Amino acid sequence: MTSFSNVSRFLRLSFVFFVLPAVVNAGVLVSVSGKASPYLAGMPNGSALPFGDTAPAQSPVLVSGIGIFGGALLQFDATGSVSYNNSSFSGPDGSFVFNRGSANGISGYTVTANALLGVFLGSARPDLSAAPNSMDFSTDASRLYQTLTPELRQVFFIGDGIGAGGVRQTVIAPAGASRLFLGTADGSEWNNNGGSFAVTVSSASAVPEASATVPIAFICAYLMFVWFSRRPLSRTVVKVAATV
Repeated sequence: MTSFSNVSRFLRLSFVFFVLPAVVNAGVLVSVSGKASPYLAGMPNGSALPFGDTAPAQSPVLVSGIGIFGGALLQFDATGSVSYNNSSFSGPDGSFVFNRGSANGISGYTVTANALLGVFLGSARPDLSAAPNSMDFSTDASRLYQTLTPELRQVFFIGDGIGAGGVRQTVIAPAGASRLFLGTADGSEWNNNGGSFAVTVSSASAVPEASATVPIAFICAYLMFVWFSRRPLSRTVVKVAATV
């Protein structure tokens, strides 16, 4: 029965070390300062916006620890409060509606002040391409979307991550996406903002590498089986049959 004990051990270890990491993503927690401007996403240190905003002091937060790729399904859970002037604070859904234009190849937006925002980038600097059209989140219905498909360099509303009916919203990353930045909604002078958001970013889709990772997992699992059993599987079956 020793061989079957070894088989049980190898199956447990295979699942923990090879299969589980390929299919589970519990999400990553990031802190987004009220001073984080989406218009400095992907820009090198020293880049500047009018009225004193510079990178990296006012750069948005680059999300790491989770796969960002075209077609990825992402969900968000945000809490906290920020202020566009360090006195008028509101939660991640924001307050009054306003709009502003594009900068550094990143779209403008119509959205609620102080809201939590996101923008997807590829590997290139955003200011090397023309900015896409602005998205309009001026109505409750537009902010309570169930699924959203922004373009590269197109700023989108995240808010608290909850849509109509209390359902978690899903954002689909555009083709070519490899980076996601999080910031806050302001018109200018992010440098005088206050507060922060705590944001959990989760993947609702399998990572693209999973199709390659799982076969490798089974190869590794087989090698572990050989190591633990130290005998051919056929002999183990014969021995059990004889015992019965």
